[in-house]
Amino acid sequence: MDNRRIILLMIFSFSLVMLWDAWQKYSQPKPPTQVAAQNSVSTPQPTTNLQASAAVPAPAIANAPAAPTGAAAPAAGAGETITIKTDLYTADISTLGGDLTRLELNRYTAAEDKKKTFTLFDPKHRYVAQTGLIGEGLPNHRTVFSVVTGPREMAKDGGKDDKLQLRLEATASNGARVAKIYTFSRGSYLIDVAYEIANTTAQPLATHAYYQFQRDDVAPAGENAMVSTFTGPAVFTDAEKYQKIDFADIAKDKAKFAKTADNGWLAMVQHYFVSAWVPQGKDKREFYARKVEGGNGGAQVSAAGVILPLEQIAPGAKGAQSVTLYAGPQEQATLKKLAEGLDLVVDYGWLTVVAAPIFWVLQAIHGLVGNWGWAIIFLTIGIKAIFFPLSAASYKSMAKMRLVTPRLQQLKERYGDDRQRLNQEMMKLYQTEKINPLGGCLPILVQIPVFIALYWVLLGAVEMRDAPWLLWITDLSSADPYYVLPVIMVVSMIVQTKLNPVPPDPIQAKVMMAMPFIFGVMFFWFPSGLVLYWVVNNILSIAQQWQITRMIEGGGKKA
Repeated sequence: MDNRRIILLMIFSFSLVMLWDAWQKYSQPKPPTQVAAQNSVSTPQPTTNLQASAAVPAPAIANAPAAPTGAAAPAAGAGETITIKTDLYTADISTLGGDLTRLELNRYTAAEDKKKTFTLFDPKHRYVAQTGLIGEGLPNHRTVFSVVTGPREMAKDGGKDDKLQLRLEATASNGARVAKIYTFSRGSYLIDVAYEIANTTAQPLATHAYYQFQRDDVAPAGENAMVSTFTGPAVFTDAEKYQKIDFADIAKDKAKFAKTADNGWLAMVQHYFVSAWVPQGKDKREFYARKVEGGNGGAQVSAAGVILPLEQIAPGAKGAQSVTLYAGPQEQATLKKLAEGLDLVVDYGWLTVVAAPIFWVLQAIHGLVGNWGWAIIFLTIGIKAIFFPLSAASYKSMAKMRLVTPRLQQLKERYGDDRQRLNQEMMKLYQTEKINPLGGCLPILVQIPVFIALYWVLLGAVEMRDAPWLLWITDLSSADPYYVLPVIMVVSMIVQTKLNPVPPDPIQAKVMMAMPFIFGVMFFWFPSGLVLYWVVNNILSIAQQWQITRMIEGGGKKA
């Protein structure tokens, strides 16, 4: 088979898939960008069908108490907003339910306006972290809490207190006293969310606590149509491993994931960032994901969370439970230390086994050069050096094909009406000239997994976000603002096309010449870090191919 046809098919198929994915995103109806804050943090009124509303989850764990069905919920406006400031966070916590309704990451800038701080939990997105107790009259995310007086801003560096605590209190209808406590730590994206329960009743108190995220299905700001990343809930257990949950499957009640386990965590994933409830220990837990009624502007809202049992509290005794909330960047080293499998939210798909070592090497190079742009360049050079022999074999084959192209054209003109005879004569020519028709294709196929893995590494690494290279490239995760790199990319691809054998079919030749421009359009919206990799790779490939072609066509020594 003609290796040029294989390469052409591969390139065209890849382009078609990318363009189709972009069209699908483009053609979907866009939800409004502004949503009223009051609607964004409010929840549906309680109903008798709690499984459908997902307002307060009803656990399936054995011996769990029934979820509340009475007591009208207070209006959303009844809650007061408390603002907490630490070195890493600016957080808004509502006394209505004690919900974490807004969370700014102080060290990251917004995707669309670099003068603003990036917001992870956002009322505009209806993205909130909620918790509550399950049981008749127990405080949940609709209960109005009172706030205990205390500091609201963490002391500056050098202060003696590296923790900041917010305590919210409420009294259950049976008289039990409940405190919900947020603890923030300096230099950490971990937030401890704890419950303290004083059973002042004459009966033992058995309850469960739920920890959930509510979020709409709108992609985060800054996502472009040419780069597709996963947004939605994810669950991890030892038995089922990492499972992503599509919003569309939740809406259809067809989501498949681990429902119960004695280990694991639940997360809400988006490009570069993640929030996760990470229970410790081996308590039996239930994971759930349900559609929530009341989305705005056509956006679907889902609630995904985990339910944990509390030990039975005797009359006059106290009980407590604490769960870690991680809310921050997808820093793989930090996530890996926090919980098994949590680093998998940086999703490399089936190429993780290749991508993970590549990212490790990239980090090591960055540790030496101190700049992610130069780290990408040196990594590209290193990968190119490793595959130098394969690339040389490919370019040597293509150079020989260039030499016999006129003779192949003559054979086509002579035996064009006899396909079988034409193939026989072509094979004789290949044998005479010692040309492997697949020689230019197979080395490329071997390298494709590595190149795709590197693509996902550069696409998924939060370290690239806001990372400058030089001059006009101030953010390797954003598109080149002046399109310099994409233009260089197009030029380099045109040069490569000129170095390759000219297809004998005029239509193929025209398609091959159009490919640089088709790819160029896509690269105009790709993150500049990805384009930088391809530009460097193309320049190195051109240099190698030109030298090998010059030596073979000039009759020099063997390449």
